[in-house]
Amino acid sequence: MTTIKTSCPVCGDVELKPAQMRLIVCSRAEWSYYAFPCTTCHEEIKKPADDEIVALLVSGGVVAEHWVIPAEALEEHGGAVITYDDVLDFALVLDRVDLLAAMITPRVGA
Repeated sequence: MTTIKTSCPVCGDVELKPAQMRLIVCSRAEWSYYAFPCTTCHEEIKKPADDEIVALLVSGGVVAEHWVIPAEALEEHGGAVITYDDVLDFALVLDRVDLLAAMITPRVGA
């Protein structure tokens, strides 16, 4: 069985089996990472995974999970940030639309 050596920032060197690791390969390479529970402190450790690390982990038996970021999430957005007041105003407008719809909808049996 393959043993993968990595390190915990608190505990130092850690040896893991491939099944103990998660490898997330993102459509934007700079967002790819691998994660594992430290066998000593039990904290989840996340580290960046460039193409070389991805290739090494996959060759060691770690199953890669692919993460595709929707294009909409990467778009540049301009304008003011939405505030809590904006959300409240929107909810109040929706409530008025429901009341208006109830007034114009014909009643069954009327």
